[in-house]
Amino acid sequence: MPATALWAAMLAPVCLWLSIRVIGQRRRAQVPIGTGGDAALQRAVRAQANFVEYVPFALLLMALAEAGGAPGWALYPLGALLFAGRVAHGWGIVRTPEDFRFRIFGMMATFGAIGGGTLACLVAGTIGWR
Repeated sequence: MPATALWAAMLAPVCLWLSIRVIGQRRRAQVPIGTGGDAALQRAVRAQANFVEYVPFALLLMALAEAGGAPGWALYPLGALLFAGRVAHGWGIVRTPEDFRFRIFGMMATFGAIGGGTLACLVAGTIGWR
């Protein structure tokens, strides 16, 4: 599954970036668990949580479609869309003040990747790619 593997590898550093931001904000706010009502820590936690809520499902759809024979021309753009969306969303949500343009684009791109992955799985599961 080279397409899914590539985009999983590209997304892993984004997850690390968001996770390291949470750790840094926890240290700054001296909050070991939860958010302690700290706005910057809440923003960092939500950025990371949003990533881990959407990315595994999108990658699973890509992997299932790829296992079902979906070609690279169908999967590489979905991965690129997911990557762009998650970077944009993460960047938008961690900004102070928040930049909703990046968040909106990020969610639209993420939903587009999930929708495309859904279609690719439907094709793989019904009429097939071959």
